Parts: sequence; structure tokens; C-alpha cells
Amino acid sequence: MKVLSIFGGPRKKGNTVTVLSWVEEELTNLGHKVERVNVVDESVGGCLGCTNCQEFPDEPGCVQKDDAMSIFEKMIHSDLTLYSCPLYCWSFPAQLKLLIDRHFCLVTGYNIGQPKSLIQDHRTALLVTCAGPVENNADLITESFHRFSDYLLARPVGELIVPFCTTPDCLGEDIRSQACELTRKIIG
Repeated sequence: MKVLSIFGGPRKKGNTVTVLSWVEEELTNLGHKVERVNVVDESVGGCLGCTNCQEFPDEPGCVQKDDAMSIFEKMIHSDLTLYSCPLYCWSFPAQLKLLIDRHFCLVTGYNIGQPKSLIQDHRTALLVTCAGPVENNADLITESFHRFSDYLLARPVGELIVPFCTTPDCLGEDIRSQACELTRKIIG
């Protein structure tokens, strides 16, 4: 299986990357091909709302020529997209939110009730770390992820929210075990 791992946080040695690395390592050990994209290293502009992309049902037809297009091509040619990020203000960090908004170009015909997605039936998964609890904190990001996956006609196959995570040092074997469990779930 080809896995596109999209990391959307600013800290490349933080909590999220630590857990993400465990998932990626397990995927690789099980024989899957994993490619990570660090969104903060890419040039991704916000959606312009021009809707020109809706004229291209067979390709991501965004008028912006930035790194989002190459990320989408990788996504289209993978079997699973794993989104990972720290929780920022109950949601995705700004860097990842820009890319998520640009996913609009992957679906056409939604406004006329005949949606066509370039990643229909594609597997999606979510990994989030947060300093506080899940309830009344990270619950909104999971709802957003499921609605986002539904819009894309994709199949959400797993999620892991790691609460009360303040430093990579607080990540013990219990979290590593949960990361391995997520891995088995998303490839199953």
C-alpha cells in the first residue's frame, strides 16, 4: 500500500512527529511504502474561491501553481492519506488548514448533486496530539475530519487523538502501542 503522510505542524521534533514516526515505522516494517510531506516546508496558498477548478473533473484544476498541486498528485496516486498535526484552537494548524481548503479542487459536481472525487474511496486517517483532554477540546477536529472525508467521498479508516501531551518525553510505551494499533486499523 502507498501511504501519503501529511504532517501539518510547525515543530519537526515535537509530540506529533514522535507519534507519527512510530506509525510510519510500523507501516514500513509491514512492507508499505510511506512518503511524508511536511506542509510547513511547502508553498501552499489559500483557496481563492474562484471555482475555476470546478471546470476540470479529471484533474486538480486549481489556477494556483504552487506545491499544493504536487501534494494532490501524490495523494491521488496513493492508497491512504494520513493527516497529522497538533491541535490548534480546537482545529487544524493554519499551515494544514490552507491545504485542506485547497482540497476543494479534488471534487467537482458537488453543487449540482453529482459529486465526483479524484480520491473517491481513498482511505484517510487522522493523528492529533493535544495538551488538554479530548472532550470539549479535540472533539471538533475529529468531526471536521469526518465531514471533510465525506465531502471527498473518501473512507476515514482510523484516528488517534493523544491527549494531555505536552512534551515528547511524556509519550510512553502506551502511546507507542496506540500508534501501532492505529497502523493495524488503517491498513486492515
